[in-house]
Amino acid sequence: MTMLRSLLPASRAARRLRPSATATARSVIGKNVGATSSAGFSTQSSGDAKPPHLPAYLHLADGSTHVGKSFGKHAPVSGEVVFSTGMVGYTEGLTDPSYAGQILTLTTPMVGNYGVPDRTIIDEHGLPKYFESHKIHATGLLVQDYSHHYSHWNAASSLGDWLDETGIPAICGIDTRMLTKKIRETGAIMGKIEIDDTAPVPDWSQLGSPNERNLVSEVSNPAVRVFGKGNPVRVIAVDCGMKHNIIRQLVKHGAELTVVPWDHPFADEVDQYDGLFLSNGPGDPTMCVKTIDQLKKVVGLSEGEAKPIFGICLGNQLMGLAAGGEAIKLPFGNRGQNQPVINDVTGEAYITPQNHGYAIDRDTLPSDWKTLFTNLNDGSNEGIIHTKRPYMTAQFHPEAANGPTDTEFLFDTFLDACKDPKKEIKFPRRAAPPPRSKVKKVLLLGSGGTSIGQAGEFDYSGGQAIKALKEEGIEVVLMNPNIASVQTNVDDNSANKADHVFFLPVTPDFVEEVIKREKPDGIVVSMGGQTALNCAVDMYLAGTFEKHNVEVLGTPIQVVINTEDRQIFSDKLNEINEKIAESYAVDNLPDACEAAKKIGYPLMIRSAFALGGLGSGICDSEEMLLDMGSKALSVSPQILVERSMKGWKEVEYEVVRDSTDNCVTVCNMENFDPLGVHTGDSIVMAPSQTLSNEEYHMLRQTAVNVVRHLGIVGECNIQYALHPESLDYCIIEVNARLSRSSALASKATGYPLAFVAAKLGLGIPLTDIENAVTKKTQACFEPSLDYIVTKIPRWDMSKFDGVSTEIGSAMKSVGEVMAIGRTLEESIQKAARMVDPANPGFQPHMRFDTMEDLRQELAVPTDKRLFAIAQAMHEKSLSVEEINDITKIDHWFLRRLESIVQTWDRVKEHTVESLPSGLMREAKEKGYSDVQISGCLSGDTTEDQVRASRIAAGIMPVTKQIDTLAAEYPANTNYLYMTYNGTENDVEPQDGGIMVLGSGAYRIGSSIEFDWCGVSCIRALRKMGYKATMVNYNPETVSTDYDECDRLYFEELSRERVLDIYQRDQADGVVISVGGQIPNNIAVPLAGAGVHIMGTPADMIDNAEDRKRFSAALDEIGVQKSWWR
Repeated sequence: MTMLRSLLPASRAARRLRPSATATARSVIGKNVGATSSAGFSTQSSGDAKPPHLPAYLHLADGSTHVGKSFGKHAPVSGEVVFSTGMVGYTEGLTDPSYAGQILTLTTPMVGNYGVPDRTIIDEHGLPKYFESHKIHATGLLVQDYSHHYSHWNAASSLGDWLDETGIPAICGIDTRMLTKKIRETGAIMGKIEIDDTAPVPDWSQLGSPNERNLVSEVSNPAVRVFGKGNPVRVIAVDCGMKHNIIRQLVKHGAELTVVPWDHPFADEVDQYDGLFLSNGPGDPTMCVKTIDQLKKVVGLSEGEAKPIFGICLGNQLMGLAAGGEAIKLPFGNRGQNQPVINDVTGEAYITPQNHGYAIDRDTLPSDWKTLFTNLNDGSNEGIIHTKRPYMTAQFHPEAANGPTDTEFLFDTFLDACKDPKKEIKFPRRAAPPPRSKVKKVLLLGSGGTSIGQAGEFDYSGGQAIKALKEEGIEVVLMNPNIASVQTNVDDNSANKADHVFFLPVTPDFVEEVIKREKPDGIVVSMGGQTALNCAVDMYLAGTFEKHNVEVLGTPIQVVINTEDRQIFSDKLNEINEKIAESYAVDNLPDACEAAKKIGYPLMIRSAFALGGLGSGICDSEEMLLDMGSKALSVSPQILVERSMKGWKEVEYEVVRDSTDNCVTVCNMENFDPLGVHTGDSIVMAPSQTLSNEEYHMLRQTAVNVVRHLGIVGECNIQYALHPESLDYCIIEVNARLSRSSALASKATGYPLAFVAAKLGLGIPLTDIENAVTKKTQACFEPSLDYIVTKIPRWDMSKFDGVSTEIGSAMKSVGEVMAIGRTLEESIQKAARMVDPANPGFQPHMRFDTMEDLRQELAVPTDKRLFAIAQAMHEKSLSVEEINDITKIDHWFLRRLESIVQTWDRVKEHTVESLPSGLMREAKEKGYSDVQISGCLSGDTTEDQVRASRIAAGIMPVTKQIDTLAAEYPANTNYLYMTYNGTENDVEPQDGGIMVLGSGAYRIGSSIEFDWCGVSCIRALRKMGYKATMVNYNPETVSTDYDECDRLYFEELSRERVLDIYQRDQADGVVISVGGQIPNNIAVPLAGAGVHIMGTPADMIDNAEDRKRFSAALDEIGVQKSWWR
């Protein structure tokens, strides 16, 4: 610490927010959010918004019919059913002309969350500002869950109202994962949305495919239009269904753009432009005969007359056809925002948005054409380039909207060619990567003893790293004194164990001694939390690694210092003009007070090189600053005094970058709680639920820019404060190591971050690492989630007298749970029960007796705030608007919680006999357990009565897979969860095997040691030839690594859910003795339901657990005991 303090720079001011950004924020902050404009638009739905209730039917050409509920225009329509895996951007997608003639299925489970912007706002080009054309082009929309409640500062109406006003039918309540799999396996299929249940099944022979029509002629604007008048490069653009953002991008990059219709004789005007652009569009490219004929003339011009040509999407296909190639129809096309492509010229990989059903067969192209881009998932052609002339194409969408902007540089590449068409097309190239590491023996630093902010997640990360290193044939030396950890196992049951394990403190002196003894040539420091990182920084500054010729794998230590030192971090962000809060790095209290005078109160202080927000907090006065500052400086050499952004949204991205500069964002997460609560103590949702496409990809691109500029290699996370009423944001911090969030992101997505990061540390590029789930694609991709994950922390503050239960910027939780569902209601109710089995779900728990106490709990959060919200909603004592005003929790989250209570209110009017099956199903879809329902119903009702009633009504959960790609590609994954929001099981029953129940959330008295027990049990069972199923919900654990077992159910450890799994998979027995108290507590109820408990019988377990029975048993055998009552 002394060495760190002496090397830190003197205090000086960090950059303020950019004035333009601040001004923008202020201009929007002042508006009355939620108010209705003169046009009738509103930024959020009112409390009386009603969910869809009219039935609608989806008929498919394969003979199946699927029932849902109608929203949008209540009318029939037919079209080709396709799917898109994008998690945001429904307004941009629906107005993309490439969807003409198609019924669009969105795989993201909840749609409509952020409403729809004002349709009347026009940008500087005279185009609708927030849309990709002047109308919706998809003929219909299919979603699993429609959010009739919406909330966003830029919203003007609900999605349903917009669809209705434009005449577009839509259905919700469809199992979109089932539908996606159907399309994946059989190809795009004809479908019809029907509203009349008496209407006959369509005669498909009479419903022609839209691909038989010239869809381009239907969507192309017949007028000639000019944009960017006076710009230096003259480009003629052929509108085959041109997205508005293409126009915006070409003009922004310097083109005077003349947009002409698809059948315009542009070949006759070759002398009037510097380049030719071919747009995206819908349907079969061979229908565009007139365009292809014109293009053949341009392509065939003499050498001196040749003009640069750039085609996008359909434009790529038209170019290929004009060149003499052939187009092929893909089985289901590529539609979404996470398609990885590689530039065959430079070898660089990009994440791209796509929307097409056809591709060019590269094998049919003439010899003077070659492949420019290739899809890394399916190997299809993604673009072509002429070997001698300035002609190039891209099958994807570099203009994005919706989607990532990784390839926006192609517009500059094209316009540069237009300026000098005789030169060869040049693509920007990244710096050459360093040579791949040749280490043979690696020292891996663990995290040491379990502590708040540093627990089992690093056992999981370290174990993944060991597996990755061993897979590459590297000898691994592990240094970790935590005897309860799985990674320190050296028994034969561990397939990927370290070669040498040292149970020694992770301190510079001991690490150097191990280096002297073992002589490793490499060291991994990013898998052991802040303990390993701080130790490595000290050793780096002391020259220890250089002295012993040990290579630090992954992110260089200087880069770690650049992220941990608050002043250097601020300076690095200034270099790329990124936004941080006004802040000052100081190393003493007088300077802290001076900084506070400049910033004003309230303000935030953050500690450098600290774990779990230690030493951080919000200060409302100088007295608080002096108190908190003195404590922070006692554990850290430096603190940052920063403008408070309490109440802003907090968003986090997990980012991976390799040594060749390929960079992807693996997971984005949004805190339920606004800024002011440490993310480790906040309820967190993945993926984000209230961010629009613009916000999501703005922060994604910022993350990529920052990570590249800092030079991180491996995995990191970046945290943002996002203003709730504007596009203003600030970067809070970057953790250049694996963290608790990394473990959560890995389990939430199925992407093994630590495993991949360890391989990246060896210099292996993302494009050479296999996707561990699909086994068919590779790790250079961004997962798409067709479910929602909720993380809720576990606190044990009640175990200590006098400890404040308030939660803030310093982490206090000892563990966390992760629940998976296909609606927020299902996910958060699961999570509430997982945190503590005493919580029935989202309902009052430990009631607040006075309104003053209730308001105080909402305003100053403790570990009970979620239940305070439940009390306010159940008792109708506070409205959603009032709760939002007190907590600043987004209206959308609160409306979804309100819907849970509304279902309760309807259920409580019934007995188990009178409860309609539709309402029973609704309750289960909203995440209600059988126990909850039994407690809600009138009369004395048991859990078993509810279970029997719903089973008799055919209401059973279905099993779904976590496959990283929203069912777009087949995945033989054993990573499973159960949901009532679906109609099809992804996997067949296992037919036997042994279930092992995990320990649930870490808590005082039940921690990492039970994960060791569970993993050891699974490994032993599999070694003996048994199929082993793990049931657990703790994302920090090794036991929830899907590689460890035959089946992993990320599910509740409740009687109901264990029975669901046990009965469906026809398990041979259940092991409860390795998971601690939570499995033990359900032993008797499980045995009573007919479950075979392996090992000690349930009655004997109860004999030991029940103090009265235990005492009587001791008396019976004459064993003395202490007196008790």
